[in-house]
Amino acid sequence: MTTATAFRVQHSALDPANAVLDQHHPAGEPILFPLAAGQTLRIVDLEGNQAADVLFYNRDDPAEHYSATDTLLQQGGIYLTTGSVIRSNEGRPMLTIVADTCGRHDTLGGACAAESNTVRYALQKKFMHSCRDNYLIALQHADIGLGKRDLVPNINFFMNVPVTEAGELTFADGVSGPGKYVELRAEMNLWVLISNCPQLNNPCNAYHPTPIRLLVWDPA
Repeated sequence: MTTATAFRVQHSALDPANAVLDQHHPAGEPILFPLAAGQTLRIVDLEGNQAADVLFYNRDDPAEHYSATDTLLQQGGIYLTTGSVIRSNEGRPMLTIVADTCGRHDTLGGACAAESNTVRYALQKKFMHSCRDNYLIALQHADIGLGKRDLVPNINFFMNVPVTEAGELTFADGVSGPGKYVELRAEMNLWVLISNCPQLNNPCNAYHPTPIRLLVWDPA
């Protein structure tokens, strides 16, 4: 029986040669870009176990954004994979995962920040780069009316954060690998905000952030 926690590996039939966008995105850097309803986005983990911290906003009404609670309640599980529907704070579908060769993506671990660097690692780590700072830099440069108050709990694609029977989060070794990807079909016009995680203190990525690849296809 298929459950909301099962690994559901599904390969894509889309050809990169037909993509309207195909670019490598550097390790540790943010990016904000539009995705139109019906387009398909593929995020590729080029070297393995690189977390891509992602948020989605309705481009026609940015007050509507990805909601972890609505997404998890509707699907009845905490992990994302093939078939998962990513929902907004209004309960509407924003994207559907249509292919996934990794099999599990995190919704609970959140984005690294100056505060979490201090708490989890050491006081002197506070000023190291973080995903939260990346988000703020990208939004400030874009000047689209989104800012600090619009940052919400994010999705960590390719990150493995199991929950123990005692309810504790464990930042475990990743289940991704070189070339693994997740593919999402947009159900509305979106802003896609990605921090290609710059974290240097977590052994999950062998203390070495790496690039990702982003591809976008128009509807067939």
